[in-house]
Amino acid sequence: MNKSDNNMSCAEFQAHFPELFGGGEMIGDHPHLQRCNLCRALLADLNAIAEAARELFPVEDPPHADALWEHIESAISHESVA
Repeated sequence: MNKSDNNMSCAEFQAHFPELFGGGEMIGDHPHLQRCNLCRALLADLNAIAEAARELFPVEDPPHADALWEHIESAISHESVA
């Protein structure tokens, strides 16, 4: 965050929202959200949508994932010896 973050309009904040949301930062601490109920509500809605999407499509390892990784490791080891 930089000094201009304190003076962002909603439009400016929302234009940067994808990079802030996807960047792994603690977006909830952003100065704009501290003073803007509208953007705070938008963040809450997006978090609810993301959580619902995770529940619809749970992350699962593919079948035989352990054997696949062993094969990959073996191939890498074999290449580094050659």
